[in-house]
Amino acid sequence: MFKRFNERWEVKKITDITELKKKAIDLRRDTLKMLTKAGSGHTGGSLSVIEIMALLYYQRMNIDNRDPRRKDRDKFILSKGHACPALYAILADLDFFPREELWTLRKLGSRLQGHPQLGLPGVEISSGSLGQGLSISVGMALADRMDDLNTRIYCLMGDGETNEGQVWEAAMTAAHYKLASLCGIIDCNKLQIDGRCCEVMNPGAHAKKWESFRWHVIEADGHDFKELQNAFDEAAAVLDRPQMIIAHTVKGKGISFIENQVAWHGIAPKKDELNKAFAELDKQRKALDG
Repeated sequence: MFKRFNERWEVKKITDITELKKKAIDLRRDTLKMLTKAGSGHTGGSLSVIEIMALLYYQRMNIDNRDPRRKDRDKFILSKGHACPALYAILADLDFFPREELWTLRKLGSRLQGHPQLGLPGVEISSGSLGQGLSISVGMALADRMDDLNTRIYCLMGDGETNEGQVWEAAMTAAHYKLASLCGIIDCNKLQIDGRCCEVMNPGAHAKKWESFRWHVIEADGHDFKELQNAFDEAAAVLDRPQMIIAHTVKGKGISFIENQVAWHGIAPKKDELNKAFAELDKQRKALDG
């Protein structure tokens, strides 16, 4: 059964979907502000993962900001490490580290580098070299099984990342060992640094591929909280194999002039663009407030 939050875990909990939508807007604001202050970073892929990560951190995972390394915690592996501004925004909001530290993104001496690094509370691995996160997640799932821990391991990858052969070696291993505690998520925004995924290295049908590797496959709208809730509920009920959620997303989601623009893969907004983006987010928030 799906493990819900309980009194043993020190986290903020958001169960109402409207409140989750508001939280997603706040996270997009912080993500964009961080990137603008840094003057560099990966905007498009950070915005496309907001809802996925928000649902995991505010509803799904058992985590503790008082003891980020406690042995029986659930683990989130950001394999597509360049989307770390979104992760940093969430961790700061959950009091893993001071919010003021967000504005040091990519600065010399900062703990918040362009890819996550061990040492920052809440970060499980140093990631950024694409293709490695799923292998690490397999190792964690095996270790927790050996320690008889009732944990969940979540690994978020990009669709372009699945060009890497190591992903498929890990996929075989996870299925062979029937790692039911492992849930992968593909941020399927259909764009990567060089262009459209289908043109750079066509992955074919993601669902059929993962099914052929003996994973339980679920597809969902990666920006629809209800669909994501249902997807993670279904995944948690699978007890005999790993699960893969293919989350169909929009690169740059939430900001009209960034959405589906490959040029925004690895650039940060300028101040005037930030103000324009904030105006759009303000309208979205006003619509939710009614």
